[in-house]
Amino acid sequence: MLQGVGAVAFLGASAAALKLPFFGTDGFEQDPASCRATDLSASQMKLIVSNWPSYIDADEDPSTLSIFEERTGIAVDYSDDVNDNAEFYAKVRNQLGSCTSIDRDLVMLTDWMAARFISLGWTQPYDKANVPNLHANLIDPLRNRQWDPDLEFHAPWQTGLTGIAYNASKTGEVRSFEELLTRADLRGRVTLLSEMRDTMAFLLKITGANPDDFTDDQWGVAIERLREVVASGQIRAFTGNDYTQDLAAGNILACEAWSGDVIQLQADNPDIKFVVPEEGLSLWSDNMLIPNQATHQANAEKWIDYYYEPAVAAQLAAWVNYICPVKGAQEEMEKIDPDLASNPLIFPDDDMLANTFDFMPLDAKQSNEYEGDWANVTGG
Repeated sequence: MLQGVGAVAFLGASAAALKLPFFGTDGFEQDPASCRATDLSASQMKLIVSNWPSYIDADEDPSTLSIFEERTGIAVDYSDDVNDNAEFYAKVRNQLGSCTSIDRDLVMLTDWMAARFISLGWTQPYDKANVPNLHANLIDPLRNRQWDPDLEFHAPWQTGLTGIAYNASKTGEVRSFEELLTRADLRGRVTLLSEMRDTMAFLLKITGANPDDFTDDQWGVAIERLREVVASGQIRAFTGNDYTQDLAAGNILACEAWSGDVIQLQADNPDIKFVVPEEGLSLWSDNMLIPNQATHQANAEKWIDYYYEPAVAAQLAAWVNYICPVKGAQEEMEKIDPDLASNPLIFPDDDMLANTFDFMPLDAKQSNEYEGDWANVTGG
């Protein structure tokens, strides 16, 4: 039975979501309309949140979290137990796949995994009336995602750019991803990201395909190009964000990099430079999702709406240093830190965002095949 606020509006949202390609195996898909808990928000002033590490200003006094608790009276059980999208998926797959609670009201997952959760029917739609700030204040480049174009199930928490970083004290400017893969002076001192979608989006670009919409044949050309680059010895390693230490130390000269990492490195080492590659930038978000069987949905929606207030978003962005997804936050940042307000890696201008791209959602067959190809080439 449909229970709680927004039940009537849910019917259309559920049908729309289920048109997306399923990502899992048969038997794990759910219909959120029939996998919905009673909302206890009115009687239980609590909220259980799972996020990535170092992704909130918890050490500040006051923090955005403490202000939320004081303003709403909602006690937040906050955990930074999302360390890897695939790892988190494996942790909750059996419960969500069998319509069982994961004891969380809000989880933060990257675009491609958010798309997977939505496609599998594992998330609840927002009551649009409860999140007006989301619909009014989300920046335009993050709207109309293929996997949830009407913001029914997701809200970006923080956003980042994938591009190139290099150590200017050790090498000259690296202007393109093609250079990263071919320049002889960088050979053996380059790292690429171990996130398949980040890296392969660029390989698709440089082999003439569109990462937002490509064919199996185009994928084959791109993965073969990566295989050749690996065989040439150009790539030192495929890494998570542990590339930062090697870049700062000069052990690697240049790398595929996330914008937020680079801002943090630049605080101690101005020789670390972030480059918008000639091929463009990969734009991604970590997103707030309400999982099935969440028992405090209305409280979760209050959290979402709160973090889409420009002043709150600016305070958070001043601490995490990733792209702020909220319109009006740049003006509020002027009051906090004018230097951060003018930093294009937190508030990129329209020209910078005009040449960004996403990675298209994959169905189950594509996901299995492409992940297998990726593992064969990278050893991951």
